[in-house]
Amino acid sequence: MKDEFKRRMYDDLVWTWPLISHPSSTEREARLLSEFIKGRAVGPVETLLHLGSGGGHMDFTFKEQFRVTGVDLSEGMVGHARTLNPKVEYLVGDMRDVRLGRTFDAVTILDSITYMISEAELKAAFETAWAHLRPGGVLLTYAETTKERYENHETYIHTGEEGDTSVTIIEVDYDPDPDDTTVEYTVVYLIRRDGKLSIETERHIQGLFPLEVWPRTLESVGFDVEKRVFKYSSEWADIEYPLFLCRKPMTDQ
Repeated sequence: MKDEFKRRMYDDLVWTWPLISHPSSTEREARLLSEFIKGRAVGPVETLLHLGSGGGHMDFTFKEQFRVTGVDLSEGMVGHARTLNPKVEYLVGDMRDVRLGRTFDAVTILDSITYMISEAELKAAFETAWAHLRPGGVLLTYAETTKERYENHETYIHTGEEGDTSVTIIEVDYDPDPDDTTVEYTVVYLIRRDGKLSIETERHIQGLFPLEVWPRTLESVGFDVEKRVFKYSSEWADIEYPLFLCRKPMTDQ
């Protein structure tokens, strides 16, 4: 079940992220999501498992609210997260099958859920969340895009700089086969150091599902699902996506 390509994603270029994305850029979003979780859970929320925790930017704010444990497939991202949040526990693991042998008050799977490329993988990630939640705990996840809302060749551009170094990231989505559940996600890095330009590229395969797949799959695992439309504006883009607040029943089904 392990995927070496996904394990290594961003490892070579993880150093660029502090230039293009500061933890403060996600602070408002993380605070809002924290309030959603606490409002949906039964009982206090003190511990949080962040599956697909990436470089730790969301955890920079989450750790003010919760005792956070982060899990990510990329060793590079885990290393960056540990540097940013030295008191947070980070582990290298795959959200599809990691088992830590303990439970938490809440679990989040945020933008990293896009790397689940089949309904089976999506369900496996939700089963991991279920296995790590106490009864009454909450999984928060969202669909950044769905089949119904997808736009081919959608492009995002963002630049960050520090001293004599600047990084411009160009992100492009492309769907070569609208009948399957995957899309191509290509990232171009324009890196300028002391006036010299280098260009790096990455290509990732991500999942794309109809909206109805999300609540159906969550409910098949056993969650009590509450769907919301979440609107958020950041330095990257204006975002509107379906968000799912999923409570584990007090008695396992």
